[in-house]
Amino acid sequence: MNSMNHFLFGLYPYIAFAIFLLGCLIRYDRDQYTWKTGSSQMLESKQLKIGSRLFHIGVIMILIGHFVGLLTPHQVWDFLGVSAAFKQKVAMGAGGLFGIICFAGLTILIKRRLTNPRVRANTSKMDLTILFLLYAQLILGLISIFVSMGHLDGSEMLKLMHWAQQLVIFNGTEAASSIANVHIIFKLHIVLGMTLFVVFPFSRLVHIWSVPVKYVRRSYQIVRSKG
Repeated sequence: MNSMNHFLFGLYPYIAFAIFLLGCLIRYDRDQYTWKTGSSQMLESKQLKIGSRLFHIGVIMILIGHFVGLLTPHQVWDFLGVSAAFKQKVAMGAGGLFGIICFAGLTILIKRRLTNPRVRANTSKMDLTILFLLYAQLILGLISIFVSMGHLDGSEMLKLMHWAQQLVIFNGTEAASSIANVHIIFKLHIVLGMTLFVVFPFSRLVHIWSVPVKYVRRSYQIVRSKG
């Protein structure tokens, strides 16, 4: 069990991240024509607009929350006067809210993919794989909120923070040992999250790298002059 724990939480994250980075670089270099969202908006737009907006709002806020919550050293929170218990309650509330928003959007998107004949015909096996992996990951995340209610002192949250921060400084052995005794739900959530990094380069998720942020500062383009 110790060797498996070390592999899953001390080595697998590095393997997953290496596949994530190298896979994306190789795909962009060799298969740029497949670097796209593969949008099916022309086939059906009403459900897509609702589901996509809810999903993206939810998942973006969840990712920001995970990034800030896991990688900010607890000394910073202590300096700001934020206790581990209070931070955990905030994380549970915000995570629950945006998790439900994301869950609603993803449910609409999955239903649309499976029940609309035109969209279903344009859906690949990888599209469905990614949707159901995200769905499972989201469900595990929501379940973890109920698990966290059993220890509102923030103790397990501190262990997860220590795990993430030790990984960043390439101390995989310490990272793995720090969460050896956390609840199985958190462990499943981590492993599935790392697996999403593994499949990322082989799916349409690569379009995240090409988000059009330049449009925010781009000059207006005159399409038709007045008069």
